[in-house]
Amino acid sequence: MGSFRVISKEIKEQILNRIKNDGMVAAQAAKDAGVSPKTVYAWLAKGIEKDGNVLEMNKLKRENQLLLQLIGKLTLEKEQIRGKK
Repeated sequence: MGSFRVISKEIKEQILNRIKNDGMVAAQAAKDAGVSPKTVYAWLAKGIEKDGNVLEMNKLKRENQLLLQLIGKLTLEKEQIRGKK
């Protein structure tokens, strides 16, 4: 079993803000702060009733970022093909 320690309200808010606002993956935010991912997911679950579906928003942000990268890659490839003609 892991050890129990109290996480300050400020640290908890920083972790949740990184997830909600920066689109950071919850597991990575937990690892960076030295907190169990299970604990972070529990905090998120408690906040979902208040804040809406935060996890879904993060998923959509990451998906949007990946799509923008793909569009950029395809645009670059298209320009390279045009340049060869």
